[in-house]
Amino acid sequence: MDSSYGQSQMDRSRDERHTFWATIAAVVAAVVGLGLTLALSPHRAHAQTVVETGAYIIRNGSDTLVIERFRRAPTGITSSVSAKGAPRVDYAVTLGANNTVYTFTLDVYAANATVDDKAMQHIVTTMKGDTAIVELPNGTQRIATKTNAVPSMNNAMASFEVFTRRARANRNWTTSLDEPYFSLSGGATVLVTMTRVGNDSIVATIANQAQRLRVDAEGRILGGTLPGGLTLERITAEAAASLKVGKPDYSAPKDAPYTAEEVTVKGQGGITLGGTLTLPKNAKGPVGAIVTITGSGQQDRDEYIPVAGGFRPFRQVADALGRRGIAVLRLDDRTIGASGGQIGTTADYAEDIKAALAYLRTRKEIDPKRLGLVGHSEGGIIAPLVASTEPTLAGIVLLAGPAYNGLDIIRFQQRFALEHDTSLSQPKRDSLAKVSIAAVDAMAKSDVWFRFFLSYDPLSTARKVKVPALVLQGQSDQQVTYEQAEKLGAAMRAGGNKDVTVRVFPELNHLFIHHVSGNPSEYATLPTNKVSVEVMSMLTEWLVKQLGGTAAAP
Repeated sequence: MDSSYGQSQMDRSRDERHTFWATIAAVVAAVVGLGLTLALSPHRAHAQTVVETGAYIIRNGSDTLVIERFRRAPTGITSSVSAKGAPRVDYAVTLGANNTVYTFTLDVYAANATVDDKAMQHIVTTMKGDTAIVELPNGTQRIATKTNAVPSMNNAMASFEVFTRRARANRNWTTSLDEPYFSLSGGATVLVTMTRVGNDSIVATIANQAQRLRVDAEGRILGGTLPGGLTLERITAEAAASLKVGKPDYSAPKDAPYTAEEVTVKGQGGITLGGTLTLPKNAKGPVGAIVTITGSGQQDRDEYIPVAGGFRPFRQVADALGRRGIAVLRLDDRTIGASGGQIGTTADYAEDIKAALAYLRTRKEIDPKRLGLVGHSEGGIIAPLVASTEPTLAGIVLLAGPAYNGLDIIRFQQRFALEHDTSLSQPKRDSLAKVSIAAVDAMAKSDVWFRFFLSYDPLSTARKVKVPALVLQGQSDQQVTYEQAEKLGAAMRAGGNKDVTVRVFPELNHLFIHHVSGNPSEYATLPTNKVSVEVMSMLTEWLVKQLGGTAAAP
């Protein structure tokens, strides 16, 4: 349910709020991206101070995923991070002697924000001894960490360079060196192991995820390789000036028997929701249609996740259904891509989906009596919320939809992550578990989305769903465990729904990709970026039956 690139897989949480359910308690994670426009340092720089400027580029093949433009002086770093399908993140770091980090300040901007727009969130983290003081919009939290820990976040390579500079400056460093990392998207402190490889390379390992970095004598990161086959490159600020994060391609394939049209939907409070409507060609009359609903985290309309070359499940769904005579409307989440608005609760996102259904009912190509929903992960919470008040829907499909409240889900994910991290001793696991529990409690007080998610009971809504429902789940899913599928089905049946189908697929993970362990920390090694054939087949045939699509080609 998250979508981040590079650095530790630990940092996939709610920026996620991205792509996936928060897998570890988040102090900042629920805030979505984070960034800022501050002076380089609270201190006036001397005229002779050397200031470095440049940029880091993260690519998947020729596809540019992340551009980080930075400015570094002895007293601090300012940087702006633009990631594909994510809010813009600006941050500033104040530095002391020996690469000590005093503060890490972040602001989050909508991906399409102009220079005049205000930040959606502003967060300041101050490091004092063994405590991180995190100033959130609704209060301040004090979190135990390690002395000299480096606060940082995913994709912040200019900040991560503090570790490599520390290693190069350490005269006793011959083979490996451990440095504490305070994860701003996890609220936990873990060790970064810096292993020396010759004179010009360092392997930095965090939570069993290794990145091989080319460095110079001072520890500047010059490039390297990141988990998932991604490449990192350092270039000059001038070379980066004209670069842009790769624009997603939402067009229809050349051989497709359907068209792809850019559309705009007016959502709750008049916000703009941008998306793509695929319409079958040569239809003899109005066709059935579905709206897709993404998982947690601000996602683009494809629910793009950067694993195995780029996971785009809703593009796959749109193609499969478009070839069977069913229209598909897929939308960018609020603040992402062509959509505006502000981040809200799960209930707010349900209102966005209701607006999408209302839009479809205005289209002459669409049969208003044949509308449905397909929701993945958090989308599997939103679809029943909508269906409980939209009794004319022809059907809903839940892909890995939760049956438990968010607190239970996060507690399980925390335990699983800690128990399967072989780099941690048992005392360290116990310590991190306590930190994570405290971080969840802190987020519940300060973040509206998180507070709703923690306490919401999906089963109470499932009992109100009377429309036909298909509930699909992977048995190896370690984010939303497989037994929750039948619990959802049972709740719907208990409420009087007589058309409920539940199917659990062996050895499929949360993304419905074959993966025996289902461990989210292994997503970078997945062999494919496609939803499994058996899942797509069942989803397509069920929706064709419910919405009146066409027969499969011979």
